[in-house]
Amino acid sequence: MPLLKISNLQKNFDGLEVIKDISLEVEQGQVVAIIGPSGSGKSTLLRCATLLEKVDSGDILYMGEPVVYTDKQGKTCYAPHKDLKRIQSYFGLVFQNFNLFPHYSVIKNIIDAPIHVQKKSKEEALAIGRDLLARMGLADKENAYPCQLSGGQQQRVSIARALALNPKILFFDEPTSALDPELTGEILRVIKDLAAEHMTMVIVTHEMSFARDVADHIIFMDGGVIVEEGTPNQVINNPQSDRTKAFLSRFYEI
Repeated sequence: MPLLKISNLQKNFDGLEVIKDISLEVEQGQVVAIIGPSGSGKSTLLRCATLLEKVDSGDILYMGEPVVYTDKQGKTCYAPHKDLKRIQSYFGLVFQNFNLFPHYSVIKNIIDAPIHVQKKSKEEALAIGRDLLARMGLADKENAYPCQLSGGQQQRVSIARALALNPKILFFDEPTSALDPELTGEILRVIKDLAAEHMTMVIVTHEMSFARDVADHIIFMDGGVIVEEGTPNQVINNPQSDRTKAFLSRFYEI
């Protein structure tokens, strides 16, 4: 059973169809990279999958549990609130602009949700948070504030915050787009380490070499549809679609 299954998803903004009948599956332990030009619908797809945007039609299931479904009358429905709250614990999302609380210390940014959402004790949450900061190479920054950190450090705190809730699947929306090239490398190394630990991830990225090296499955989107998908070797090294070839020609000789 797929950890995430999306079927026939559609999303419109003021009559503009941004997501057009997209279907995909993500298996446990799989790393899926979503690539494509700006405006292709990649980030909107992630926002729909993580319930930040309401879909117009289609189905979304986590571990076989329906989040969004179509009823017998063809109406798009969401699961009851109590079920949505539980299902939301299955996933975490790392934003491109960090989204840390500026008035919280690093450690408070990480432990706030485990305490208030998962009802963990402060001691248990602190143990989890400190362990994650050590994994991120930030053990000495727990009492710092976001404004005192580099962009790369802030993004590592964002990743630690998402991991603190022990999600089954982690979404990344352009996790390096706000960083300079030197800081980009440190975030990509963290994500590579998570992949080596078999963390299930869906990553929207413009880093083609990274997608090729880390992902098990690559999806190329354009114009709100999946144009081509397959292994990195199939999509990046041997693309079949002219549109995929044209996009990748900006990065590689094809």
